[in-house]
Amino acid sequence: MATTHVSVSEGEERQKQSRVVNDLSIQAATVNGSGSQTANLVLLRALLQMGIPVSGKNLFPSNIAGLPTWFTIRASKHGYIARRKEIDFLIAMNPETAEEDVKSLEPDAAVVYDERLNLKNLRSDLVFYSVPFDKLVAPICPDAKLRKLVRNMIYDGVVAKLLGIEMEEIRVALQKQFRKKAKAVDLNFNAAQAGHNYAEANLTKADRFSVERMDKALGKILIDGNSASALGAMFAGVTVVTWYPITPSSSLVETLIDYMKEFRIGADGKATFAIVQAEDELAAIGMVLGAGWCGARSMTSTSGPGISLMAEFTGLGYYTEVPGVIWNIQRVGPSTGLPTRTAQGDVLFTAFLSHGDTKHIMLFPSSVEECFTMAGEAFDLAEWFQTPVFVLSDLDLGMNNWMSDPFPYPSKPINRGKVLTAEDLERLGGFERYRDVDGDGVGYRTLPGTRHPKAAYFARGSGHNEAAVYSERPEDYVNNMDRLARKFN
Repeated sequence: MATTHVSVSEGEERQKQSRVVNDLSIQAATVNGSGSQTANLVLLRALLQMGIPVSGKNLFPSNIAGLPTWFTIRASKHGYIARRKEIDFLIAMNPETAEEDVKSLEPDAAVVYDERLNLKNLRSDLVFYSVPFDKLVAPICPDAKLRKLVRNMIYDGVVAKLLGIEMEEIRVALQKQFRKKAKAVDLNFNAAQAGHNYAEANLTKADRFSVERMDKALGKILIDGNSASALGAMFAGVTVVTWYPITPSSSLVETLIDYMKEFRIGADGKATFAIVQAEDELAAIGMVLGAGWCGARSMTSTSGPGISLMAEFTGLGYYTEVPGVIWNIQRVGPSTGLPTRTAQGDVLFTAFLSHGDTKHIMLFPSSVEECFTMAGEAFDLAEWFQTPVFVLSDLDLGMNNWMSDPFPYPSKPINRGKVLTAEDLERLGGFERYRDVDGDGVGYRTLPGTRHPKAAYFARGSGHNEAAVYSERPEDYVNNMDRLARKFN
């Protein structure tokens, strides 16, 4: 029995009039915590594997589970990656939002929906495909708890049949999603295949949208900005990471933990890094500065509220001239604001973070590739200028999936800046930590453990002269602040 809700002749006429190939937006309207993310990412990756340029945007609530979530896939033969306002193909799975989601569509859009929602009579200018999700998933997954997570894979198969996505690419995408978990791959593919079989037997194609294999995405990768940032930090040589979880920055460090465990374990089986979840953002930035003073490449990752808490320690890093990297994955404020919505409202606040006459180097990645490359630049700049450096990304770039060319392998050596060794000190006879020898505002530093009697100095957050000696003399203060300003000229 056909469950496509337009007449066959009307559907055929629509397809003939304006067939749309490899140029559409697919939106899955689901419930947070229902396991839909796997189904959505598999669809996204399957399209990419067919050579079609894609991007994925997730609009999700700031709770653990139960509230509405919308995941939008844009497939564009022209390579466009921005989110389109119009949705061409809706997957309606959430009873709470289904009616509103359907009413917001433009005429001639297609709707795949759970048959329990009974949406077919809401509008006469759309194509509706009714699917009995519960009936299809029950024989595939006897476990009731697991069934809730697997049922979303049914719509992958339905959409694959209706749009022309190759099922073998669905399987490959599942293998990448679950890696070595063969049972999970088989279970989810069986659910997708059940959806595909149902669509083949019961749904008559009546909408105008389809996809076909092309070569515009060959060699491309799919990655989110936070993962790219984590990868860049690892390649940049980070060894100390301290953080406190906060959306939307948490996944940056969570991903970095996985990378470091895989690629930064020594031959003796021991970690060559330290990653510490601090008790709060103040402790996190304090540890970054302590590690930076000791000579480690150190970083933290946070968002707007965390940046507010880091103000005083940032001023300490600026005035004592200690390197460190701070990732700010921006979200909507003020206060708690909207934790799962994107914004770029921290720019001015970050530029002069802390009290007094402070200013900071800031980097602004505009793509996942720049998230990767600017990680290395941030650490080099922090050590060259001996100051905290901020990388300002945002939720949209950080937590969404973007198509990209493979990242360039770093070819430049790491730049540790002006660091004096024991041999340098023996040749020079000593040094003054805050003296501008080269006229660029940047003094020379030593690292703790340098075996020379002239290596030690006080890193002062209070007034000091060129020799790092405590001073309240006006000329010393003015000379110090003028020198700090020269770093940015």
